[in-house]
Amino acid sequence: MHMITSQCSLICQSDVGGQRTLQRRWTTFAKAQLLCQADHELPYNVLQDIDTLLPAEGAPVDDILFYGIFTSQWSVNSGRSAVCSFRLTDIKSVFSGNYKVLNRDTLQWSARVQEKVANPGECGLHNASDNALRFVKENFLADDSVRAVGRNLTMVSAENTYSHLTVQRVQAANGKHYTVLFLLTESGYLHKAVLLLRGAHIIEEIQVFEQPQPVRSLKLSIPKGVIYIGTSEGVVKVPTANCSFYWTCAQCVLARDPFCGWDPASRVCVMVSTTNTNLGQDIERGNAEEACSSVSLNHKSRFGPNKLPAASCPPGELVSVSLNEVVRLQCPAASRLSQQLWERPNSRLSSDLYLNLEDGSLSFVATPATLGHYLCLSTENGYQQTMAIYHVKQKTSPLSQTPTSDTQPRTNAIPTTQSMAKPGSGLHISVGTETHQGESKTTPSNRNTQVTTRQLGKNLTSWTKQPRQRELELRDGEALLAAQAPCYLKELVIVSLLLVLSLSLLITIFLFVITQRCNHRTAPQAATIDSDRRTPVEQEARRANVFLSKRNEQGQQSGHGSELVCNAALSGSNGHLPNTPI
Repeated sequence: MHMITSQCSLICQSDVGGQRTLQRRWTTFAKAQLLCQADHELPYNVLQDIDTLLPAEGAPVDDILFYGIFTSQWSVNSGRSAVCSFRLTDIKSVFSGNYKVLNRDTLQWSARVQEKVANPGECGLHNASDNALRFVKENFLADDSVRAVGRNLTMVSAENTYSHLTVQRVQAANGKHYTVLFLLTESGYLHKAVLLLRGAHIIEEIQVFEQPQPVRSLKLSIPKGVIYIGTSEGVVKVPTANCSFYWTCAQCVLARDPFCGWDPASRVCVMVSTTNTNLGQDIERGNAEEACSSVSLNHKSRFGPNKLPAASCPPGELVSVSLNEVVRLQCPAASRLSQQLWERPNSRLSSDLYLNLEDGSLSFVATPATLGHYLCLSTENGYQQTMAIYHVKQKTSPLSQTPTSDTQPRTNAIPTTQSMAKPGSGLHISVGTETHQGESKTTPSNRNTQVTTRQLGKNLTSWTKQPRQRELELRDGEALLAAQAPCYLKELVIVSLLLVLSLSLLITIFLFVITQRCNHRTAPQAATIDSDRRTPVEQEARRANVFLSKRNEQGQQSGHGSELVCNAALSGSNGHLPNTPI
């Protein structure tokens, strides 16, 4: 197995090659190994990408830093990525030291034992003697390795494999400069990380591609404030800062984004600039309580127990359940660094009745003892905020509901922070997501007034309450809405009437069809057919015969005169009418 090494090279721009030795070849070429390695660990020896960070204004040129992404060929570090930084001063120091010599027989490098004739990597060697150029030709590998700044890894990730990076120096609201890394993963996500004294803190994670694509280039434009990501299909532009994602002071401070700060005057998370330095920001600690202390007292008391402006966390959600039903309450995570905690007013959550799942949700069986209100709290850096409120209530029949009293609902807006964090190796992730601020509209209630509470946002929920609504339950000084189940009595009556009308129509049609069939069967069809087949003379004779038959019937009632006429008519015809051709 061949060992892979990552190296840096040194060449003078004025090098034109030797006159006789090393003609048309570099005479100042020298190289040294880049060592990205932690103490007592195998090195990350495969270089993936590297970028240059220029020194701050007024600093010497030798303070230039090179940030590189390294992976390891060793199975113990398989799937891990490390970021190391190297200083130009350290690189120059290594090149000015000793060099190794290549043994032509064993093809192995060894420390130089002969006298140093020339300094490899020194500019102006193209005019040197042939003896000096032969020495440079065989001794171009530096004896020492260029080690990372502080002899330690800048950051390491065991969950993501990084392929490209770019780096920028940003001045925070307090005037201090911070280094921000933009790292692109092989799965199509862009990580924005800030380097702190305690380690790297990942500010946000942006999904650039729905499907992973091979990225060819990653370029940063500081004047435009965007990052260009080039693929075989096109170029994607991503902004370097997304301060509008943070809707509360706590979100803005806990993100620890050097680009963003909380403006107490406009109560908005804005971009940090040289003209606006009075912003709430704490990059190192992320102390939201201290950084947001500039919010006025009137504004604190207005927005509930967290003493911070409300964002978009929805009000208490009504959950109707049946007894012995398994209930699962979801709790949105503020950050992977935060700890989620469930509470009940004036009650404890026993492990015998409740189960805390890995995703932070709470599961239990609905019983009379488990009905009531539940609060999900999130704690990060000593700051606690309410993420969700639920009111678990037993389902009731619409006919059995009896309204008790008229109340005026009052809702408390809850500040929320939606972010992401990835633990491990000192890496912290806090992703800002955009949520729209909820609106709560309430009208006073009386016997002739309908009370409606509506919360607008990504999750649209509404509750409507008729007169004589149930009383509000007061818990910890907060009014919680006890909504009634909807009544479907009117709908049931309408459906029943429609069903009766449909059945009546079907019965009427059925009787009509039966009557028509009976009349059709009893009609004298044969006589009609015979009359249609007779000639006009026969039809006239037929009518005469009918007339005589009627006279005969009358004669039977009056005497024998009519009988003779009837007999004469019958015997003379021989079954046919007189004067009728056969």
